[in-house]
Amino acid sequence: MPELNFEKLGGMVPVVVQDSISGEVLMLAFMNRPAWEETLRSRRATYWSRSRNRLWVKGESSGNFQEVKDIYVDCDEDTVLLKVIQRGGAACHTGHRSCFYRKLEGDDLKVVGERVFNPEEVQR
Repeated sequence: MPELNFEKLGGMVPVVVQDSISGEVLMLAFMNRPAWEETLRSRRATYWSRSRNRLWVKGESSGNFQEVKDIYVDCDEDTVLLKVIQRGGAACHTGHRSCFYRKLEGDDLKVVGERVFNPEEVQR
């Protein structure tokens, strides 16, 4: 199993998540060693949730799973890029396709991304 350097950020590495077909950046998350190992084993994106303080399989409650197609590791072995198929259409808990659905225009953030579902209708 490939080893990552989990020491720089106190046991975690940042993970950039990208749509494997379009190249759209969907989200940024973090993995600890157990999340890394589970992602490698299951090929479903598994992260360390800083807000829940536990392992989190993306889509475990919403159904919006991330099927891992390719995994890239940077030169320092402390950052991961996952290329995924986003099942269910939305990566963001707000219901948007990407967590990066707002663009800075002047002093304002303008919503430019597609909302795929209403988060109030999906149990998380």
